[in-house]
Amino acid sequence: MSGHNKWSTIKHKKGAADAKRGKLFSRLIKEIAVAAREGGGDSDGNPRLRTALLTAKGANMPKDNIDRAIKRGTGEIDGVNYEEIYYEGYATGGAAVLVEVLTDNKNRAASEVRHAFSKYGGNLGEPGSVAWMFTKKGSIIFEGGRVTEGQAMEIALEAGAEDVMADGDNVEIHTAVGDFETVKGAFEKAGLEYATAEITFVSSTNLELEGKTLASAMKLLNALDDLDDVQRVWSNLDFSDEAAVDLDS
Repeated sequence: MSGHNKWSTIKHKKGAADAKRGKLFSRLIKEIAVAAREGGGDSDGNPRLRTALLTAKGANMPKDNIDRAIKRGTGEIDGVNYEEIYYEGYATGGAAVLVEVLTDNKNRAASEVRHAFSKYGGNLGEPGSVAWMFTKKGSIIFEGGRVTEGQAMEIALEAGAEDVMADGDNVEIHTAVGDFETVKGAFEKAGLEYATAEITFVSSTNLELEGKTLASAMKLLNALDDLDDVQRVWSNLDFSDEAAVDLDS
């Protein structure tokens, strides 16, 4: 089993707070629109859209919002044309950072991302500077003991998953992108409810930081994640549950 990137868990926990202030809905609307634009409005033949719709329904997004986002993506109704951009760089301590942006204003997004890196001691890099450390994979996360590591291992490996990792009561399964739908479907068929299921980036190695260096790196990740144009943030930063940091200090 490979190491578990705790930042993915942190981002999911932040998602609950984001939903309360509407940010999660905004992100999902963008994702649905872009997925529909690139692969069409039929979720049966568009895996990216199907995943986005499942996430939206899990977040209790109103059906009207979902339908409008799909129609904007397919051009049936007028809407903003979002551009998908990736930014790469390093946080304090050398932690690699990969940022996904969906924006209608490339200059604004670039300025805000650059400012966040500068403010929190990071360095914005050139395209390709850290992307080589990450691999696109399917990720399925179960939380709160909804599945045991043994259960997950049996179902996942039989369905073609690559890796199963346990972290306390949480279990994460990684798959090749092409096997994601099959593995996710196997868990659904078994009646097991996952917390998140998405195509994501997984770091090849994890970096542990401590103290003020860790706190500074975490502040950058959170600042980036809070930007309106930012969809997702990935890092190879890893730390133990005991390594609590005060992000307000």
